[in-house]
Amino acid sequence: MNKITIKDIIKKKGRSKISMLTCYDYSFAKVLDEAGLDMILVGDSLANVVLGMEETRRVSVTEMLNHTRAVAKAVKHSLVVADMPYTSYQKDPKKCLYYAKKFMAAGADAVKIEWFQKCPYVVEKLIKNKIPVMGHIGLTPQTAHLLGGYKVQGKDKLSADNLLKQAKQLEKLGVFSLVLECIPLELSRQITKSLKVPTIGIGAGKYCDGQVLVLYDFLGLYQGKKLKFTRAYLNLFSQAKTAVRRFVREVEKGKFPNKSESFSLKK
Repeated sequence: MNKITIKDIIKKKGRSKISMLTCYDYSFAKVLDEAGLDMILVGDSLANVVLGMEETRRVSVTEMLNHTRAVAKAVKHSLVVADMPYTSYQKDPKKCLYYAKKFMAAGADAVKIEWFQKCPYVVEKLIKNKIPVMGHIGLTPQTAHLLGGYKVQGKDKLSADNLLKQAKQLEKLGVFSLVLECIPLELSRQITKSLKVPTIGIGAGKYCDGQVLVLYDFLGLYQGKKLKFTRAYLNLFSQAKTAVRRFVREVEKGKFPNKSESFSLKK
């Protein structure tokens, strides 16, 4: 399989659906890449599902860079997108280019920017400096505290019109794709039809050009609150727990390791 490019993702709009999952480490990245996934997002959901934090905005640049490097080392096919953490562009938008270059140097093919007050400034600056940007509107976890919490966005006409305006503005600035999170499917359909760049939905219904899920939700590994829009394709938590219990029993009974799993002195 050839390496997927930004142009490949844009060309998929209206032709075939785009698949994306989050990933945070080398081993899982290798699985996703070899399975033919279109895009891998090194998501700041790392904060919740890997580091046990309450909010994504608490994850550091250093932590995100380390996990981006790990994922990028395994990938030969998928397009790698790195979430820019809160502190890298929202705390001081003027530093966005400095940090974006670090993520590109770490192996990312593009970065993802969530909508906030100065989002247009950040996106324009990055794109002018030849850094591909994926936009993100709707429910934006980094600033969920300003949106009334983790709630569906765009349910009334005023907020729906505002999201459509944001989408068109980001496209005009040059984003190559746009994540739509937790918005009504009718609105996501309207936004998707109005844009020339592909939309990637998460809790935004089937009319988007592609779909993304958090890997640990997808695998049934994360045991936090079950979200309406997620689908677990495995129950890895239960399977892993069963395997660990078997290991504990075999260690206690002296069944592991056996002779074939041990080394011996030369005769």
